[in-house]
Amino acid sequence: MLSAKHDGKAAARFFGKVLKGQHTQTPRVITVDKNAAYPVAIDTLKADETLAAETELRQSKYLNNVIEQDHRNTKRIVKPMMGFKSFNTARRTLSGIEAMNMIKKGQVKGIGMGDSVSQAKFIEAIFEVSA
Repeated sequence: MLSAKHDGKAAARFFGKVLKGQHTQTPRVITVDKNAAYPVAIDTLKADETLAAETELRQSKYLNNVIEQDHRNTKRIVKPMMGFKSFNTARRTLSGIEAMNMIKKGQVKGIGMGDSVSQAKFIEAIFEVSA
């Protein structure tokens, strides 16, 4: 998740959103990288009972590689841009790139992975363009 600041409050807000939107039950283990904001965020969520006290925080440099592999394509596209002029430009651009990756990977209902015809029709419909 993109945030203007990498602090404990931003990390707690991120984890709170993920736990509300993605999980039906509290996770047993949360694996993150070595960012110092994560322990603060997890402690905050445990204190306000958003997260169970038994939930373990596992900080590992390498166990988070699945997520990093997923962002390889995004990094490949963004690197030649040499940065963004504003935070909002970065947010909008990265949201679009992530949306296109989700469509390509078949994570949109009704569109199969590799079904380029359905993907093209979906893009035409949401952006109101014709091929």
